[in-house]
Amino acid sequence: QPQLVESGGALVQPGGSLRLSCTGSGRFFSTKAMGFFRQAPGKEREFVAAAGYIGDKTLYADSAKGRFTIVRNNAESTIYLQMNSLKPEDTALYTCAAGHLGTHSSEYYYWGQGTQVTVSS
Repeated sequence: QPQLVESGGALVQPGGSLRLSCTGSGRFFSTKAMGFFRQAPGKEREFVAAAGYIGDKTLYADSAKGRFTIVRNNAESTIYLQMNSLKPEDTALYTCAAGHLGTHSSEYYYWGQGTQVTVSS
């Protein structure tokens, strides 16, 4: 069973930046689209960003466009989510996923455990 491990979550002030990482085990990584979803307390999981298996195609939620950038490094089996200009409403558990490129969670079939991002002053 492939594993995805996220890191980089933290408490940050509004306007600050964070870079999340997700590293995948096994050779499956370079053949799968990778993405990040997030879930805030009391809310449904929502799509944030994703990158195709060679990183040439990227998708972003409207809330992430212009602020977040997703980059993958297949040699390191890692994807990165650079998050800038963070807002309190970005507070959530961010989870990495692997599967088919898309914006729906049903398109992904491997999931990490998540890393907490809290934006607060």
